[in-house]
Amino acid sequence: MSSAVTSTGTRSGSPRRRPKGDKRERTRAALLDAALAVTREKGFEQTTLQDVAERAGMTTGAIYGNFKNRDELFMALAVRQWAKILPRFTPGASFAELMRAMAEAVLAVVPDRQPAAVGALTFRAYALRHENVRAAFSEEMARGFASGAAWLEAVFAADDLPMPAVIMVRVINALIEGLLFQRFLTPELMPDEVFYAAFAALATKPLRGANASPITPV
Repeated sequence: MSSAVTSTGTRSGSPRRRPKGDKRERTRAALLDAALAVTREKGFEQTTLQDVAERAGMTTGAIYGNFKNRDELFMALAVRQWAKILPRFTPGASFAELMRAMAEAVLAVVPDRQPAAVGALTFRAYALRHENVRAAFSEEMARGFASGAAWLEAVFAADDLPMPAVIMVRVINALIEGLLFQRFLTPELMPDEVFYAAFAALATKPLRGANASPITPV
């Protein structure tokens, strides 16, 4: 953020005030915390905005000041609760090294994602029953896929990847989700070695495009 922006809104000699955005962010965070608590108790289907407002000690007006409706609140909660995976990648490293780093990063989020796993699954079940939520979830995923594919294409030459980047990001996502949920459900069957082996397999190079269909951006 530029200094011109950060200095806006204060006069010489006047006490510095907390930016308005801070209060909005705190309110939004409190509502999401309340939504998390209530949905864990009652499930997404049975949770109402009144439930969330009462748990947060606010009015439903506070919710509508931050979210268009209940489904947008639930979508924001789903995004916030699923810890991000951030592999440590050294510029100039190979794709195989990136996959090794990805395995390490996925294993690193197990402690954070495991407590949220039931909520993540129940939200997905909710989305399957509500087309507008499923569509919003798809749009969120599509943005992530587009960003990830653009990054891969910027970092690696096409020949360095085992498949087109637009397909690669989807395969990686599916692999991550499958490995993690299976780890949560049957940890004795999914040791760390399975994660490393799975991502190492992605670094092999099958015939590019042999059976690949073009992906149309959402």
